[in-house]
Amino acid sequence: MAPPARPGNPPNHSTLPVTIAMAAGAACHGKLSCLALLSSLLVLLHAHVEPAAAACSVDAIYSFGDSIADTGNLLREGPVGFFASIGSYPYGKTLGKPTGRCSDGLLVIDYFGGPYMDKGADFASGVNFAVAGATALDRAVLLQSGVMMPPASVPLSTQLDWFRSHLNATCDCAKKIAGALFLVGEIGGNDYNYAFFQGLRSIESMKAYVPQVVNTVMDVAKASLLVWNARIIIPGNFPIGCSPSYLSLFSGSSAADLDDRGCLKSYNAFAQHHNEQLQEAIDDLRKANTDVTIIYADYYGAFMHLLDHTSILGFDQGSLLQACCGAGGAYNFNMNLMCGAVGTSTWDGIHLTQQAYKAIALSLLMEGYAQPDDAVQEIWSC
Repeated sequence: MAPPARPGNPPNHSTLPVTIAMAAGAACHGKLSCLALLSSLLVLLHAHVEPAAAACSVDAIYSFGDSIADTGNLLREGPVGFFASIGSYPYGKTLGKPTGRCSDGLLVIDYFGGPYMDKGADFASGVNFAVAGATALDRAVLLQSGVMMPPASVPLSTQLDWFRSHLNATCDCAKKIAGALFLVGEIGGNDYNYAFFQGLRSIESMKAYVPQVVNTVMDVAKASLLVWNARIIIPGNFPIGCSPSYLSLFSGSSAADLDDRGCLKSYNAFAQHHNEQLQEAIDDLRKANTDVTIIYADYYGAFMHLLDHTSILGFDQGSLLQACCGAGGAYNFNMNLMCGAVGTSTWDGIHLTQQAYKAIALSLLMEGYAQPDDAVQEIWSC
């Protein structure tokens, strides 16, 4: 796969970010009241969360990750297998056409800032290296345990190589990317998803992978430190136990594993285990680099906030844990009939829709789910 940043053959993207984004139905089934509420908030706070609203102190955004960040790279390369349908309707239906985003519309990163927007593909305002299906660990590492990756899957090490090649080939770094914002993830979710979905690993055995995944994420964060005055955002994993895909595959094994929200406690505990180790690594990196802004984005907490405030946000409580575009069943999800395949109805079971991503972006920027909060406000307050 060619690096997305290659001049003259750019990816089709307009911004950047994770993986298993869950409860896709949370966005699809939102009522008009949710749109009205969020629209009002975004009018008042549009300098913070309008799509393409400039982060005032950021000149460029560089993104690494998977489908939560990919705004068109996999589509450019030609999606196959599990991701074959992302270039077809109903993906992108809120935007009027498929864009390569694994959603009906925009992603969290689309609400993070305008400097990243594709302006003639000169990449002066940043580059999105994220590719749907990407893993933190290399293919060879996962194959040692029998975990198979999709053919087009791009590990984080390859994205880092693309970034280094981009710096060497296209920019006067001192002038163009001083003060850039780096979004490192969410990444690592697919390492876990592939193993769990293929039935190859138990939750306990997968914990052995967590330190390797976290170390790989931190390698990219450390590479970002080579850029003058870099600001780094590192998101954690979502509560995968609330995903229609996980619920459809694993909820039948034990009703006692469901919490009061209807989510799988064991898989959410695993996501929290990953997030705890990631935060510990971030703290160590901060201590070693006290002059660098490093922000932890709590995707887990922001999504739980959405689940717990459905009436305020206008979502349909009865549909929160169902996919919008699926093939029926308790969670409207069938791994063999993904969104866009013949015989499905209308939304995906693995990724959120625009409305939910918008609510999460608002929680990160305005409600303290990205820490330290003062650093967040310094970047996005004008």
